[in-house]
Amino acid sequence: MKKIILSIFVLSQCFNVQGQSIDKIITKKEVTRIEKILSADDMQGRRTFTPGIDKASNFIESEFKQIGLQTFNGATNYRQEFSMTASKAVSSKITIDGREINNNQVVTFSYLPQVSLTEKSDISVVKINKGDNIGQKFNEYYKSPKNLLVLVDPSFEKVLPNIQHIDRITANPGNNTVMFVFGTTEATTFSVELTNTISKKTLNNVVGILTGKTKPNEYVIFSGHYDHLGVGSPEEGAPHTATDSIYNGANDDAAGTTAVIMLAKYFKKQNNNERTIIFTTFVGEELGGYGAKYFSKQLVPEQVIAMFNIEMIGTESKWGKNSAYITGFEKSNMGQILQTNLTGTNFTFYPDPYPDQQLFYRSDNATLARLGVPAHTISTSKMDNEPYYHTADDEFETLDIDNMTQIIKSIALSSSSIISGKDTPTRVDSTQLK
Repeated sequence: MKKIILSIFVLSQCFNVQGQSIDKIITKKEVTRIEKILSADDMQGRRTFTPGIDKASNFIESEFKQIGLQTFNGATNYRQEFSMTASKAVSSKITIDGREINNNQVVTFSYLPQVSLTEKSDISVVKINKGDNIGQKFNEYYKSPKNLLVLVDPSFEKVLPNIQHIDRITANPGNNTVMFVFGTTEATTFSVELTNTISKKTLNNVVGILTGKTKPNEYVIFSGHYDHLGVGSPEEGAPHTATDSIYNGANDDAAGTTAVIMLAKYFKKQNNNERTIIFTTFVGEELGGYGAKYFSKQLVPEQVIAMFNIEMIGTESKWGKNSAYITGFEKSNMGQILQTNLTGTNFTFYPDPYPDQQLFYRSDNATLARLGVPAHTISTSKMDNEPYYHTADDEFETLDIDNMTQIIKSIALSSSSIISGKDTPTRVDSTQLK
């Protein structure tokens, strides 16, 4: 009995020491400092291919260096670079039923230097009719591998600026052309003549590691994305009351990036990780998850034990403070492990309450999850009622920093048994994924 009591006492003291340590490392002051820098106006919304995204990358790199992280795979720095193909229209002339269409009413996606098409070519005419789900239809046609002339009903005129704002950039350029023509509902005869300038552009993730002491070839990943929408790029005309047009992305996802940096600080100070920890901030999430897709290809999926992707944790969840949800909770036992490690605390991880939103497949965890990795996103975003999502009001002042700090601490504590090698989450059954 004395031995049992002594063991309980030792365990409680260890937890208390860890608790004291975490309170000194993951502080509201430090969370505030990092979050404010990443979401400041001078980052200009951290849009890809702008000085703002480069400035954000440089800041994250400097934090990783100051913490003392190693580079990934012996790289010379923390930048994990990859190239994208960009297309810029030089000239375009589209005629439908003998009428030349104003170029301001056309949005074209093509990665061919020259395009010449008529109704006799291998091209289909499709429509987005009044009352259709514009987002769903746009994605369906935008991702099509075929040549498409998409006629968009005049009722969707307000969406035109948002589609015009989309970058003509891809990692896997096809040989097809997709054109959205707004305000035109019929096309019996047509001709299309396009000239594009095609170029290669570089983006980079920021990646740092802490090598595991006894299991260096087993990886645990903490990630978030550091890109956002830039300046004047509202989603589907979302209204806002901000006094400027900078989409600061304080919650989306400067909050997740802040968490990754804070977790790196914490685990570096702990200096007891048996498994290798990879800390990465992805670029290109808003473009289609390109950074995460490239990163995932650099890893052997079987060596990745778990992935904690952190997305939008700056506001309270639907359950209030001291709570967050885990996407794909039922697809592995990782969530159960995390909650068990938080026994005795007042923090709760819940299953994703928005299954209809398919969040498990929409964030940067998806690529590795599809390969069987227990890769989940942790979030508090109220997807049915998040008023500042993709608006210029997503600024530092809208965040609950106290709660956000507690969430980061809870992620650190809940992941401890996975970091130590004690727990190994079950794999995701990739054959069951959509």
